[in-house]
Amino acid sequence: MRTKGKITSWNEAKGFGFITPISGGKRIFVHIKEFRNRNQRPAIGQIVTYALSSDKQGRPCAVEATLPGDRRPEKTKRKSGSLSIVVAVLFLIVVGISVLSSKIPPYILGLYMVLSLLTFIIYALDKSAAKNGAWRAEESTLHLLSLAGGWPGALIAQQKLRHKSKKQSFRSVFWVTVLLNCGAFAWLFTPNGVATLQFYYW
Repeated sequence: MRTKGKITSWNEAKGFGFITPISGGKRIFVHIKEFRNRNQRPAIGQIVTYALSSDKQGRPCAVEATLPGDRRPEKTKRKSGSLSIVVAVLFLIVVGISVLSSKIPPYILGLYMVLSLLTFIIYALDKSAAKNGAWRAEESTLHLLSLAGGWPGALIAQQKLRHKSKKQSFRSVFWVTVLLNCGAFAWLFTPNGVATLQFYYW
């Protein structure tokens, strides 16, 4: 989700400043590199549209900032976001089909659904906290939830809430957790995985 604000502080020499949200709240840090149009320099008093993210220390900051007259290539981003949601939904469908065909027990699907819902809620709360300058969820917590099986919910939250969808360092670790979880799910279909499930469930 994109937000509007006004540039209330700008240091041209250092290339950064602060945006005060139109709706009110704490000032948001913004760096010159986050402005799409580098030819149009930001100035105090300008209205800016931006997406909310966080830096390495978890502090709120503005990304994908645009000034009046700028244009954003929305089509590519929408396709990318839609593809991520399709991946999450398709994976849950695969889990559901595996349950219906009795290849894995029903509680596996239940775990994925519950963890995905919980992860989505925590992303939403963290998004709200970032906007209001309140306590933030640790990135390690978000990654652990994804690793445990909540990554479909995280993927949907990243695209629908526009949260944690641009921070490259976070995204890199996130996709590692997705691959590890998918690897663990695939292991359930190996002889050792089947034997383990039979021992604990059937």
